[in-house]
This record gives sequence, structure tokens and C-alpha cells, in this order.
Amino acid sequence: MAQMLALQERILAEGRNLGSGILKIDSLLNHQIYPDLMMGMGQEMAARFQGHKIDRILTAEISGIAPAVLTGLVLNVPVVYARKIKPITMFGPVFLETAPSHTKGMEVNLLVSAEFLPPDQDVLIIDDFLATGKTLRALARMVQSARSRIVGVGVVVEKTFEGGRDLMLRSGYNIPIESLVTITSMDDGQIIFAED
Repeated sequence: MAQMLALQERILAEGRNLGSGILKIDSLLNHQIYPDLMMGMGQEMAARFQGHKIDRILTAEISGIAPAVLTGLVLNVPVVYARKIKPITMFGPVFLETAPSHTKGMEVNLLVSAEFLPPDQDVLIIDDFLATGKTLRALARMVQSARSRIVGVGVVVEKTFEGGRDLMLRSGYNIPIESLVTITSMDDGQIIFAED
């Protein structure tokens, strides 16, 4: 838990509230990564799901990759990430979903080769943010399309004011949802964390 306090402190020190619910923390998650902080995130996420059977982790590029990989390292399971652009090396059956990108301001494709998301697997979904929940729902639909089971969802940052957790639950995903840090408000340029 001390590690997650370190995450909150790093978000306050380096994060920027850009308005409209957009939190810029690319110095922590995608453009720059602190390996010790990321390892702590992976250990904490793994601890929160330690009682579950997990065969693999699914995430979305790019900001979900680092926390997913470190969680996968601790759990000793493979990590699969949904790509946004189909490379020429991806052929055969593909799971395709779309989700809105908060930072890009448009719908993006999410693609996973079926060979890396086989049936009858217990899949943990890890991502950077839980905001509206639409990206997580797209990943969940992929797991269901693969005829596998969703064990739970883990995110680095949850923004409760965007309602994503409620949307997931209303959509029928009765699964554990874990957030390493929770932000309750970003009004007036602030970043307000939930009280523990």
C-alpha cells in the first residue's frame, strides 16, 4: 500500500490536469516509466488477484502494457495486448473491437490475434485508466468472443466521476474491479484522490 501512496505522490508531482477529465501522466505510464514504481504496481496488482486462477493477462496498447507486463511477471503468466493498427504479420482469425480514445478524441480499433487469446482461459484485464469503462468493455467482449472467462479488471487509475465502474457492472460484468489509485474529482484544475 505504501507503493500506491508513492504512485499518488508521483501523480501529484508530475501529472497534469488538462481539463475535460484528461489526466496527463505519460511520464509514468507510456513515454517514460520508473521501473521501481512500475514493479510495485505489478506486485500490488498481483496481490489483489492472488486468489484467482489466471491463465493470461489482456491489455490495450500502449499505456496498459507496462503495468500488465509487470503484473504478468509476478503472476508468471503471458501478457497479450490489443493492437490499434494491424501489422502485416497479423493474419488468420482476429478479434476486433472499437473503443473511444479520450486522448485521441476518436474511435480506435483494438485487435488481438485469436492465436494469443485461445478459448477456455481465465483472463485478467489490466489497463491504465478506468474512466468511462468503454475500452475495458471492448476488451471484455474480446475475452467473451474467445469463449474464455474474465477473472477481473485491474487499473492503475480510476476516475470515479466518469462512471466507468457503474457502466461495467450495469453491463453485466459481475467481476472484481481493482484500482491502484482512485481520483474522485478533477474540478478547477485539481487532482483529488479518494480517502482510504
